[in-house]
Formats: sequence, C-alpha cells, structure tokens
Amino acid sequence: MDAYSPQDPDFVQRINDSFASQHFMTHIGARLGAVEPGRCEIRLPYRSEITQQDNFIHGGAVGTIADVAAGYSALSLMPVGARVLTVEYKLNLMKPALGKELVARGRVLRPGRTLTVCLSEVFDIDGNRETLCATLLATMYCLTEEPGADPAGG
Repeated sequence: MDAYSPQDPDFVQRINDSFASQHFMTHIGARLGAVEPGRCEIRLPYRSEITQQDNFIHGGAVGTIADVAAGYSALSLMPVGARVLTVEYKLNLMKPALGKELVARGRVLRPGRTLTVCLSEVFDIDGNRETLCATLLATMYCLTEEPGADPAGG
C-alpha cells in the first residue's frame, strides 16, 4: 500500500465541499465514502433511474463514479487551492452492475506536480459479496487557475 503525505492539511474538508457542489452526483444518488491521502471512495446505490434497458446500472454512471473517485484521490495530494480536472481515462466494463450498490475505490498510482495517474476499481456489492465490475485508469491535471478559466488558454 502506498503512503502519501497530503500538501493540504484540510484536504478532507476540501473534497467534501467539492463533492457537495457536484449537482450531477446528487442527481444520480452518489455519495462520498472514505477519503484518505491518495485514496477516495464513491458509493452509488442501485436505482431504476440510472439503469439501462436490461436493468443494469448504466455504464455511464459506472464510469462517472470511477472518474470522480480517481479525481478526488488525486486532489487529496494537490496543494492548497488547487482543483482537479480529468485529462483522459480508459474504462473497462467487465461485468454488468446488478447489485444493491456500487462502490468505486480510487487511488493514486503516481502523483505528480501537474499530472497524476490514478486507478479506480468499481465493485458490485450484494450483501457481503463484492465483485469487480469495472476498472478505470485516468490522468488527472492539477488546476491552479481561477475557477472558470480555460486551462488550455482558449
């Protein structure tokens, strides 16, 4: 297990505040789980409103919670005042999400000053059984510009 030291002593509060401002997370019913340096957990209960035609949780919702878990795992190690922006990710959906709840567990693989590489694993939870249903490999950007500024300068 990798041990990382956060640059911001108030990283947990910053992540809680950021999560609370994400209206899409509220819309799909996601909630923030454990937050530690270099790690973050997002939980998503099964709801019919987020399923696809076969009643599986939609892959878009699976990818969303994996992305957010990765992003916050990266943000936990970024400096005070920094924000996080996803640069790219690769999502592998390995089995349909059918359980009572999904949990995405994001962790930092390699922190960097500008770019941080993260991995999220999404588990389908049914009772005491957890089954891996998706993985996401992502690159996160440490954003230090003012909110609303285009980091590409456009």
